[in-house]
Amino acid sequence: MTESEVPQQAGRRERIRREALDSGFVRIEQLAADHGVSTMTIHRDLDVLEQQGWVRKVRGGASSAPNALLEGSVRTRMADAAAEKSRLAEHALDLVAPGQVVAIDDSTTALAVADGLPERGPCTVVTNFLSVINRLSGEPGIQVIGLGGDYRSSYDAFLGLHTADMATTLRSDVLFMSTTAVVDGHCLHRSQETIQVKRALMRTAAHRVLLVDHTKFERRALHELAPLTEFDLVLSDPGLPQTERAALVEAGVNLRIAE
Repeated sequence: MTESEVPQQAGRRERIRREALDSGFVRIEQLAADHGVSTMTIHRDLDVLEQQGWVRKVRGGASSAPNALLEGSVRTRMADAAAEKSRLAEHALDLVAPGQVVAIDDSTTALAVADGLPERGPCTVVTNFLSVINRLSGEPGIQVIGLGGDYRSSYDAFLGLHTADMATTLRSDVLFMSTTAVVDGHCLHRSQETIQVKRALMRTAAHRVLLVDHTKFERRALHELAPLTEFDLVLSDPGLPQTERAALVEAGVNLRIAE
């Protein structure tokens, strides 16, 4: 292997790792076609990722490892596109006014918004994300309402029917949330139980804001959350290609780029 091929190999394996994390399952033949390499090369990539504990190889493909992968997923998501998330959060905070009820989902993109809320208070924060609860607890001027239910350590969040039911009893002025992937103008996620809570938060929010960096448009996931047109504002970063921007605007999406 030449020196120039080493970073290509590392980048390909990182993209495969992320896709497995996002969608839960990847197919060898599809990966070979997407990355322009042989199926044997993909087999070797998956062997390495399996040894690292990221995936579990099965017939025809690989699934995300149930323990090591998911337990570390929150930390992985925090580090992923950190600069873009910070930029989105900075612009999102301009939409918060003192005295409002702010809903935040279990996304690390919205977690970046939570970091700046103490400077925008007083406000009430409604969330199912334990990371948000821990960060804002005890902050002067911030009242935190945690949505209880079944705690999922892999997401560091409360999920499921009980959480969704509690969310429907509360009304928020603005909701900040994100998603795993955006495909053909629709939000997708890998977890059905997460979608259940996200939809409940959407139903009870006066103003819905989707924070989605450009990398989300390069991913795939299984479960549909909602079309982008159901959000009052979709906030993305300058890395989103002009062709993608034009298509979203033409479809009726209220898109804003965090310049």
